Amino acid sequence: MPASQPQSAPHPTACLALADGTIFYGKGFGATGVTVAELCFNTAMTGYQEIMTDPSYAGQVVTFTFPHIGNTGVNEEDDETANPVADGMVVKWDPTEPSNWRAAGDLVDWLRRKGRIGIGGIDTRRLTRAIRQQGAPHVALAHDPDGNFDLEALVAKARGWKGLVGLDLAKDVTCAQSYRWDEMRWAWPDGYKKREGEGLKVVAIDYGAKRNILRCLASAGCDVTVLPATATAEDVLALNPEGVFLSNGPGDPAATGEYAVPAIKGVLAADIPVFGICLGHQMLALALGARTVKMNHGHHGANHPVKDQETGKVEITSMNHGFTVDSQTLPEGVMETHVSLFDGSNCGIRMADKPVFSVQYHPEASPGPQDSYYLFDRFAEAMRARRAG
Repeated sequence: MPASQPQSAPHPTACLALADGTIFYGKGFGATGVTVAELCFNTAMTGYQEIMTDPSYAGQVVTFTFPHIGNTGVNEEDDETANPVADGMVVKWDPTEPSNWRAAGDLVDWLRRKGRIGIGGIDTRRLTRAIRQQGAPHVALAHDPDGNFDLEALVAKARGWKGLVGLDLAKDVTCAQSYRWDEMRWAWPDGYKKREGEGLKVVAIDYGAKRNILRCLASAGCDVTVLPATATAEDVLALNPEGVFLSNGPGDPAATGEYAVPAIKGVLAADIPVFGICLGHQMLALALGARTVKMNHGHHGANHPVKDQETGKVEITSMNHGFTVDSQTLPEGVMETHVSLFDGSNCGIRMADKPVFSVQYHPEASPGPQDSYYLFDRFAEAMRARRAG
């Protein structure tokens, strides 16, 4: 394919090189240098800061289909983890100046400080069509203010990247040691408040946990202790939890499952409530005997309709995953509870005889905005029922 022409400036200062040799030129912003990753697209109209700091985006450059990126600025409260995890961002228009009462800085400076590359002036419609038709490509994203690019070397870098299949990234984004969490969801006019009083004892295994998931657990009445991704069943059960939460995260679930699945099986044997989200959903499915597969281009956005098979209700959900549970491999005794209305892929499971369930989407991201909060309450109710005995 021929290279696209620069759109945002006569002198390109950034380029995106795809493994098939296609080159997109544009205007660089944020950090300088080169990064190599998988390219995906996200259709959300808001939340670019949460997307860039979502640990599930490790190993990926994000193309934003919505053109107005940067308009709400950035602030510390909206980070889903301490630093950006997505490797870079691709946008149609140069980032706009912030205009929001919560803004504490602008996107370009934030990316520069955090070491993440951005490129603007890209035909994101063309790029998105290519991803949908050909699958998520491997890319090299480069930003050089002088516009000096070794295109052959960049394409070679993209072709040489091994990709996400077989790659365990949870170890790269998990916490270094255990910690407690008591901050609840944001609410007007007080913002974030701390949970008080005795709570339901929950252990959350961190495969790349988003902060707002932990806030939702706290708001549901949980006293949360977070453990690293490599925690064993013995580590978890030593804390005498009333429930175990399996978090979201990046990479290939089968690779992370090599150490996570034995731990989850040990927890399941203890017969306590278990709830998983995203990668945690995939980890639970693997532990129960199902398989996962790589998707063509994944699901990334805040407008995905999902049907609850048991109630008939349709929820508008936020999604971010490039692998999916193969529903045809679910064993007897494991029910498929939710499906995507876009492509019919699996979006939820539960055990028929135990309070063990999970969903592929992100209820904490509030796209509905409250369509899926009931899942946190369901988890809490299962723990209270077990406590009542």
